[in-house]
Amino acid sequence: MPEIRRVWDENKQVYGVRKVWKQLRREGYRVARCTVERLMRRLGLRGVIRGRTVKTTVSDKATPCPRDLVNRQFRAERPNALWVSDFTYVSTWHGFVYVAFVIDVFARRIVGWKVSSSARTDFVLDALEQALHCAGAAAATKN
Repeated sequence: MPEIRRVWDENKQVYGVRKVWKQLRREGYRVARCTVERLMRRLGLRGVIRGRTVKTTVSDKATPCPRDLVNRQFRAERPNALWVSDFTYVSTWHGFVYVAFVIDVFARRIVGWKVSSSARTDFVLDALEQALHCAGAAAATKN
């Protein structure tokens, strides 16, 4: 434990488990990576995490939650009878991208989607518009 703290301190307290472990190995200490991880946790030592943190949800306690119109019953008798939507974010080398998608509950497949560099309302609506367009095109081909 003293050697782990020494290596961590000598490297401006930014080294994480992997770098501390590799430095100890270079210095001739035969120690398992999981042991370094366990001991660093016990000592309360952590490496610096690169990148900025992104707050993706800003909730307003004063605003009521939307009503659950399907009572958590995600079943449909036919295609295009029930769609659900969600969006998420994905970390890339160039920052976060946001992905919105609309799923047909009956078919259990994505019927509309959109990717955006910002989490604005319009990109979610674009995914819905794509789903509506595809559903209209599918209905037109059946008639």
